[in-house]
Amino acid sequence: MESKKENMDIKLAKKKGLKALLRVRNLPYLLVLILIVFIVWLFMRDNSSTMNIDARTISIAKITKGEFNDYISVSGQVLPFTTIQLSPLEGGIVQRILVEEGTMIKRGDVLFELKNDNLTLAILNSKADYEGKKSALLNTMSRMEKDRINLRQEQLRLNLDITRKKRTYDQNGSLYEEQLIAKEVWLQSKEDYELSELSRNLVLERQKQDSISQAIEIVQLKNNLNNTLINFNLIRDRELNLSVRSSIDGELGMFDITIGQSIGAGTKIGQINDLSKYKIEASIDEHYIDRVRSGLNATFDRQNTTFATSLRRVYPEVRRGSFRADFEFQGERPDNIRSGQTYYLDLQLGAPKKAILIPKGSFYQSTGGNWIYVVDASGARAYKREIRIGRHNPQYYEVLEGLDVGETVIISNYNNYGENEVLILNKD
Repeated sequence: MESKKENMDIKLAKKKGLKALLRVRNLPYLLVLILIVFIVWLFMRDNSSTMNIDARTISIAKITKGEFNDYISVSGQVLPFTTIQLSPLEGGIVQRILVEEGTMIKRGDVLFELKNDNLTLAILNSKADYEGKKSALLNTMSRMEKDRINLRQEQLRLNLDITRKKRTYDQNGSLYEEQLIAKEVWLQSKEDYELSELSRNLVLERQKQDSISQAIEIVQLKNNLNNTLINFNLIRDRELNLSVRSSIDGELGMFDITIGQSIGAGTKIGQINDLSKYKIEASIDEHYIDRVRSGLNATFDRQNTTFATSLRRVYPEVRRGSFRADFEFQGERPDNIRSGQTYYLDLQLGAPKKAILIPKGSFYQSTGGNWIYVVDASGARAYKREIRIGRHNPQYYEVLEGLDVGETVIISNYNNYGENEVLILNKD
């Protein structure tokens, strides 16, 4: 009995530490504590998506403030200011070639000769037509001259007849007054005289009408002959066009014909380049079409010298994302300038002004200039930030909003960064 009582009086040892915390009665408090810690962690953790990248693979740059020079770089090709298309006025078969492509030629030089049998036949026919009408005119004039002689002879006969009949009439009048002849004889002589007068008047009238009609006919024949002569001369002059000549001093370019080749009238067979003056034809991105206008200045460096040009003409047509513009030299031009050379021009679009600047980088192709990664002060992380970019030139972007001078940004390509808002820059 006593031993049992002693055993019942033994005190149990109290649990301490983690064991005491994990006692059943403490579990509800422990769960509440864990829940509170989890909620606090949810509120305080960084929800931004992140990505680890190698800092050695990126390019960074500082935001600066300086003078923004509003210009763009364009490439242009040197071309002759004036180019004359070489096309024969007459078609034919190439019979002889006197020059080659690239030859320097003078105004009036014969370049090649053509043969045209149809034109030769037309010249012969025109000449025969002219000779025929010339002969017809001469024959008509000869016939008219004969007619005039015949009329003149007829007029002379009538005049003689009138003279004789008037003399008879006068004599018969005297005899009739002396009653030596019958009245009928006198009357017949009178009638014969008057008839001769009337006949002569008719002949004179006919001569007058014939003279008028003959004059008209001669004028018509002469006009016809003159027109035929003009036509003949025109056709004959066309024969001169079979010898194709240069219309200006210059260089023969794009000249490709062969002996025996048939060439139609007006066919473009080459060109003549006037090398006394050059222009630069440039291709400009259509993004700038609203800002590019005639009169803008552009410069380029060559032979350790800066040369000045002026925008002379802007072509309105856009092809494959660009449009053409012509520049002319202002003042001196480079030595040994050649058609086809490529020059790189700096085209000034506006006056320089102070601005916040980002160096040019390939990030723009991914973001369109709407956002950029900004590196924090520690250099360990970069955060995505919305910005607004204005103009840009071959060196800088103009920052309008979102960045301050002195900040550091990533300007290399963003293609592999996805939609991550934070980049962790690993330097090891």
